Amino acid sequence: MSTRAVVLVSGGLDSLLAVKLLIDQGIEVLGLNFVSPFFSCAGAGGRHLPSKALDEMGIKLRVIAMGRDYLDMLREPRHGRGCGMNPCVDCHIFMLRRAARLANDIGAAFVATGEVLGQRPLSQHKQALRLIERETGLRGSLLRPLSARLLEATVPETEGLVDRSRLGAIQGRARKKQIALAEQLGLSTFSAPAGGCLLTDPHVARRLRDVFERLPDFDMLDIRLLTMGRHFRLNDGLKAVVGRNQQENDRLARLADRHGILELRDHPGPLMLVRGRTAADELDSLGRLLRYYVRKVTDTRVALNWIHDGREETLTIEGQASQEEVERLRI
Repeated sequence: MSTRAVVLVSGGLDSLLAVKLLIDQGIEVLGLNFVSPFFSCAGAGGRHLPSKALDEMGIKLRVIAMGRDYLDMLREPRHGRGCGMNPCVDCHIFMLRRAARLANDIGAAFVATGEVLGQRPLSQHKQALRLIERETGLRGSLLRPLSARLLEATVPETEGLVDRSRLGAIQGRARKKQIALAEQLGLSTFSAPAGGCLLTDPHVARRLRDVFERLPDFDMLDIRLLTMGRHFRLNDGLKAVVGRNQQENDRLARLADRHGILELRDHPGPLMLVRGRTAADELDSLGRLLRYYVRKVTDTRVALNWIHDGREETLTIEGQASQEEVERLRI
């Protein structure tokens, strides 16, 4: 009976190299991918990159969508955050605890990741790697194949389930060794290293902080909205999101049954999603804010459609918000 392992995969080169290094030793691998609004695994045409890459290697994939427990972790991480709202250590612990449970369920001997020693300043130095291993209950059973020979030997190595001499000794942020190894192993399908977690993006980080501070009843939809549109807050109970393109307008329009929608009546332009109760003066401010983003319409007065609570009304606004006002309201 072959040895089984659960390997965290993102579609990126490092995790796929970890898979390849193990299957070349006869290890039976189950790929595990986590889906979050803050990191994407979609390639050209929307193809799910881990699925495509693992299909080519004949590897099965399990995909887990992050839920409310993930959001609770984001709100109060035990081990701090990076430059934005990214709780890198806690996020690794969260995913690896789930991986450990899956490994136990399928009888896998160990869990592996594509982590590289010294590649990420918060979560991939030796002290952080040991902390993550300890807090996930995977001490001795968490293998990092790309850097294994630079780290303490794990149980699967000491017991001969994995040949340590055939694992890597890569460290640091340079990618040359991984790219050379990919060519050597015949790997060609993987995502580019650019991009990464959107929680490091200052705009997304501000919006998430605003949700945690101002929306005690937030849900997963509020979180998904953070990565689209332009976000504005008029007061503690009133927020607006303005679409930047037709795709975002279409996505916002599909939420009309849950939130208010404001749009120009007689001209093409952006659509605004309104979350919260609105008084008449606030609705006028929202209309003037929306009008700011309609550059090709020169009319001083414009008509708007206000769709809310299953009803549609027509409003008229005059003028538009100033740039100073837009920046003051922007999240």
